[in-house]
Amino acid sequence: MNFIPVLMTAMSKSDVANATDFWTAQFSSFTPATVLLTLAFALITGVLISLVYKITYRGVLYSPQFSMVLIMLTLVTAPVVMAIGSNVALSMGMVGALSIVRFRTAVKEPLDTCYMFWAITMGILLGAKQYAIALVVAVGIGVILIFLSYVHFRHPNAYLLVIHYDEGAEPDIEAELRRGTHFRRMRSKTVTRGGAEMTVEIRLGNRSDIVGHMLDIKGVHDATLVACQNETGA
Repeated sequence: MNFIPVLMTAMSKSDVANATDFWTAQFSSFTPATVLLTLAFALITGVLISLVYKITYRGVLYSPQFSMVLIMLTLVTAPVVMAIGSNVALSMGMVGALSIVRFRTAVKEPLDTCYMFWAITMGILLGAKQYAIALVVAVGIGVILIFLSYVHFRHPNAYLLVIHYDEGAEPDIEAELRRGTHFRRMRSKTVTRGGAEMTVEIRLGNRSDIVGHMLDIKGVHDATLVACQNETGA
């Protein structure tokens, strides 16, 4: 009868020892403070990347949701790299798991893909506890992108000019295009019995009133100026 309490006591001590070894092994490579520090740096870096993206964005419609995605990519990648560490088996399993993932959301702008890789790279550096390198790289790339965006933004902006006119006014229209803009090429031209429609890609060195000048031409019925998706005309 006394054997059962002794066995239960021994099992309890064994369980406690196993639990202690388990948590010791869990915190042998990193501590909760390290995890919180890594997440804090990841949050700062992700916010920095999203701010640079907002400053350098030159499209038609800015998406705050994509900025949130950049922050989340940095936050998610950092702990994944921390968990992998130097465990080769775990890293190979992670690569195998990611290889079956299929992303259905199409990235329209190539530059958006670059920002996503930038966020993932920062997460990898922070997960590897390379905090100084990650912050220096993030700030350096951010400054370079803002500088390049400013320089590129000073180039003439690309627009589509849609004009409805009588065919006899076409020579005057072409003369006005070459005088007031950087004429690039004609996109389309439609001729009907009621008149003609021309779509021309142009570059404006400044915010000139090209539409008003077109309406001053005799035979022009209306003119519409449409900004391209990439306003810098790249």
